[in-house]
Amino acid sequence: MSVPLSRRSFLRRAGMCLGAAALAPARLARAAAPKRLNVLLMTMDDLNCDSVGAWGCKTPDITPNIDRLAREGMRFGRAHVTIAVCQPCRSALMTGRYPHRSGGEGFHRITKDVPTLWEELARAGYATGILGKAGHSTPKASIKQDMYLDMGQLGRGRDPSLYHKHALQFMSQAAKDGRPFFLMANSHDPHRPFSGSDQEKGAFGGAAVTPPSRTYSPGEVEVPGFLAELPEVRREIAEYYSSVRRCDDTTGAVLRALKESGQEAGTLVIFLSDHGMPLPFAKTNCYLHSTRTPLIVRWPGKVKPGSVEAEHFVSGIDMMPTILEAAGLPRPEGMDGFGFLPLLSGGKQAGRERVFTQFHQTSGRGRFPMRCVQDARFGYLFSPWSDGQRVFRNESQSGRTMKAMAAAAKDDPKVAARVKLFLYRKVEELYDLKADPDCLHDLIGDPKCSKEADRLRGELEAWMRRTEDPALEALLHRDDPEALAKFMAAQNAAARAVGGGAGAGRKNNKKKADSRR
Repeated sequence: MSVPLSRRSFLRRAGMCLGAAALAPARLARAAAPKRLNVLLMTMDDLNCDSVGAWGCKTPDITPNIDRLAREGMRFGRAHVTIAVCQPCRSALMTGRYPHRSGGEGFHRITKDVPTLWEELARAGYATGILGKAGHSTPKASIKQDMYLDMGQLGRGRDPSLYHKHALQFMSQAAKDGRPFFLMANSHDPHRPFSGSDQEKGAFGGAAVTPPSRTYSPGEVEVPGFLAELPEVRREIAEYYSSVRRCDDTTGAVLRALKESGQEAGTLVIFLSDHGMPLPFAKTNCYLHSTRTPLIVRWPGKVKPGSVEAEHFVSGIDMMPTILEAAGLPRPEGMDGFGFLPLLSGGKQAGRERVFTQFHQTSGRGRFPMRCVQDARFGYLFSPWSDGQRVFRNESQSGRTMKAMAAAAKDDPKVAARVKLFLYRKVEELYDLKADPDCLHDLIGDPKCSKEADRLRGELEAWMRRTEDPALEALLHRDDPEALAKFMAAQNAAARAVGGGAGAGRKNNKKKADSRR
């Protein structure tokens, strides 16, 4: 998806520069102003938190550049994105609002009057640029970046050398113009199609794709605990990890460009994934592995290198207020998130004892509303779409893994139970995330955990009231099938209003899972 461009923006998008003389008056007007902080925001597409070496991944030498960045900054142990699907997640990053409060619930634009980080920084004189995932990360058609390059201009979003080239040009031009910069660099890895996979061979019109600096064999990787240990699953995980290595290559290329631009010391670097891997029980869900993100913040002179923040919960809605506060800019009204600058100096901060996450619809416009609250021990999930008939459909079912699990389910009761849960879900689920981070043992009916279920359900209800969540009535009538059916009818109507189909996900629906995002 692209946005309309002025002639000046078009020239920049094509890789051409407007001569420095054309910007001289603006540069002179800013010459007396104190130098402002540069911001580099890097996101990796579909990168599971535990796929990074610094977060315990045992795949050999998987993320050397990301691990180096972690050693140079602060690593967060309890960071989560707000919603585990691409465009809505990025809308939350760019607005500081929950999706149901910004209008960014699915693959469409947000409400026009909602302020965005792009607009606030541009208004303050920042040069703004985006590399990759450009349409998904630009929540309004009215937003114009000084540099706008999407996957087609970046080797399908998988060529580290092109990220390096354009990042260096953008940063260097901003320095010449005397402007602080905000660059959002978004790798399209490790999103499907995975490196070396049959899907990749059939994608991109047969064009060659830059290979990763290292590829992995099935014997070198670990199958995540929330998936079944099957040969075809292991094979797809190896392809995924080869894509993880290429996203690390891209990370290194952009960081090298920053260093070569001479502006490393004056730049706040924020690194994270937009959500978990595109496999069952991760992306487009609300499990721990869906929303937990490998957040790193490097800020020379402000953040202690090699530090770890393992106590406080940080959310995707906190990115915009944090960046604005770091840059010394005012906070617009209406944001749900709040800045975490005190944590960057090793301090404490109230209000970070839990995190709320959500899901609304897939890229194919199928409505599967979910809500979740997680604290240091437990996670409670609410899925009002689950009625025993509606079938979950998403991109994660398009590869080897789901096909292998479905085949194994015919003879293996444990795999069959996992497949059934993934496809039909339950209205309520409860997990001990400390003992069971892979969410394999649902405790919602366990009398020993009833108090925890009641407590978390109450916290979710209070949050839904506070944020005016339209799913509140469904939660209050969670035991009433008619009330849930009425809620889902309204959800289907909302999907139709933005181009989705009411029947998406029904048991007899033969439509294939959408694998575009």
